[in-house]
Amino acid sequence: MDNHRILPFYMTYPLPLFYQEEDKVQRDLEYLQQMYPAEAKRYQRIIASMLDKIDYDGSMIYDEYPDRMRMYALTQDIVDQIKREDMKTDMTNDSPDRWNHISDLVQILLFYEIYKRRHMNHRGILKF
Repeated sequence: MDNHRILPFYMTYPLPLFYQEEDKVQRDLEYLQQMYPAEAKRYQRIIASMLDKIDYDGSMIYDEYPDRMRMYALTQDIVDQIKREDMKTDMTNDSPDRWNHISDLVQILLFYEIYKRRHMNHRGILKF
């Protein structure tokens, strides 16, 4: 008998192992995002809701080289929404330095969220 040619079942379909590794990466990313400070989590929720509105085939977030000015404008739209929410909750610290830091943080979180969406396939698995 030629038994050395017979492969075990788990070796014939190695893709489930690949998806288990991808699932581990996804869980790790979600866990680390849970450790964000409270303000960063709030900004992340706002960013995700704004990107949900423009997340479609052919969107600017899927351009090979996204336009820097459009990305900056999107960042400013998000910061404006944060300002409106802060006005509702009556936060009075309106120093320009604070908003520069918030704008920088929002821009970083926005780029990270766009990166995740660009590398996510239709099954919800990240492609690195």
